[in-house]
Amino acid sequence: MTVFLCSKCGTAITPELVELAAVPDLSIGERDRDKETRRAPSTIPRGRYAIEPEPWGPPYVVQEDQENPKPAQPRGPRVCREEGFVISAGSRQTVLVHPDDAAGLQPLPNGKNSTGCCGPAGDEGLNRACPCGAPVATLAADCFGPYELHLDPVRTYAFSL
Repeated sequence: MTVFLCSKCGTAITPELVELAAVPDLSIGERDRDKETRRAPSTIPRGRYAIEPEPWGPPYVVQEDQENPKPAQPRGPRVCREEGFVISAGSRQTVLVHPDDAAGLQPLPNGKNSTGCCGPAGDEGLNRACPCGAPVATLAADCFGPYELHLDPVRTYAFSL
């Protein structure tokens, strides 16, 4: 069992969680999304966590193959900006948890880094803070992408029980 804590103040961000061997492979169709919120089912089940081995979040760099672009980050959509299709060059080893397993986290003031259609897209960087105010995580909860919470691997740490 592992609890994740804020690196700044030591507050527990999650309850006890059990590690999954890998991030579950999800194939989400429109019919799988919640009818009211339009969110996909959470990538990670409650009470579990997984380590995301791929880059996730900003910064983004231009993809070499503009004819056959890949999604900007795992489980996300393709993203095209002024310079072309981009791909994440962000942190590896983010801790992926069910958003409800970190219910005490709060949005950053003024909705910073939380733009999206039906919720934060998660592609602008950290958008959730510990109760002490330290930004520690990124929630992706928009209607066109995954529903997941990424704990920053530097701003949080694991304590195994």
